[in-house]
Amino acid sequence: MDTTKQGADALFILLGAIMVLAMHAGFAFLELGTVRKKNQVNALVKILVDFAVSTIAYFFVGYAVAYGTSFFVGAESLAAKNGFELVKFFFLLTFAAAIPAIVSGGIAERARFGPQLIATAVLVGAIYPVFEGITWNQRFGVQGWIKAATGAEFHDFAGSVVVHAVGGWIGLAAVLLLGARAGRYRRDGIVSAHPPSSIPFLALGAWILAVGWFGFNVMSAQTIDKISGLVAVNSLMAMVGGTLVAVLMGRNDPGFAYNGPLAGLVAVCAGSDVMHPAGALLTGGVAGAIFVSMFTLTQNRWKIDDVLGVWPLHGLCGAWGGVACGIFGTQALGGLGGVALGAQLIGTALGVAWALAGGFVVYGVLKTVIGLRLSAEEEYEGADLSIHKIGATPDREVSW
Repeated sequence: MDTTKQGADALFILLGAIMVLAMHAGFAFLELGTVRKKNQVNALVKILVDFAVSTIAYFFVGYAVAYGTSFFVGAESLAAKNGFELVKFFFLLTFAAAIPAIVSGGIAERARFGPQLIATAVLVGAIYPVFEGITWNQRFGVQGWIKAATGAEFHDFAGSVVVHAVGGWIGLAAVLLLGARAGRYRRDGIVSAHPPSSIPFLALGAWILAVGWFGFNVMSAQTIDKISGLVAVNSLMAMVGGTLVAVLMGRNDPGFAYNGPLAGLVAVCAGSDVMHPAGALLTGGVAGAIFVSMFTLTQNRWKIDDVLGVWPLHGLCGAWGGVACGIFGTQALGGLGGVALGAQLIGTALGVAWALAGGFVVYGVLKTVIGLRLSAEEEYEGADLSIHKIGATPDREVSW
């Protein structure tokens, strides 16, 4: 029975890893559909190559930083328990690789390729794993301090703060250091719309992300005996709450309609294992409102050119999810309890501060040393031709 349980656990978490790996296709197509046609190839290549760099950085450095586990042992040791530790690494890697995938959407259309890959290696190898280890592996004594101060540890079941808020706030730092796209904001105050190149591809990306999210959340249990249907239904309710509010507030705009469910899913990650479904619905609805209102505010009034709205979507909705866990996870509001609002506020604030500081340091150093941005000519030509020497579709067919 022990052998069967070990095999089932390995399969369970492997299936989760595969579902979250598929989410990276969602990141790619969401970005492809949102950027202009001349930057579509770059969107696709960035997500794939960022994932490859993330794998190397997390395998050799990041996983050890977070969990104190090294893979520099014989294959016989690695294969123990049906290779569970290896597939656990694979699963957690897909979370870590979401950090550069999130940032990619914010800095699209004007960022150089090489510096972003360097940033990916540092973020996944050194910045992200520190907070991951604090939250999920009791590293550095921070959880003990939070529990002593508030009566409960900081709770983030599937990464509202650890993954999404951290990625979103790093993305904000990168966007601010990079500056707006050429022609986005005119001196007379006029804002150029820069409309999406493909609503169908944008929608496809959002659907892939939404489906994969059930692996992201449910499989965060990591072993089959801890699986919970509550997590699945809470994810569903937050998804639809975010959708309906975003459609209403966004006046049927398809960009808001398809980012609304993602906002809800971002927010419910932290408390999906402790909330009542009604609480999850409210959490998702508030997240949808946060995304629509803050995306509009950042783009139009504050003139922050965050192309996919990664700061409102991941940064702010992720932080809201960390706080919401301490509200709707309490028994007084129908949750399972074991959480405290004070702990959630402290943990969320720590995650935001660490991400913002890390983002400014990493991208600030790169900007100073080698530069982050394409030249004016390259940006005008488009990242596809400037970096990859080919467009998404040919301008003409070969005539011979």
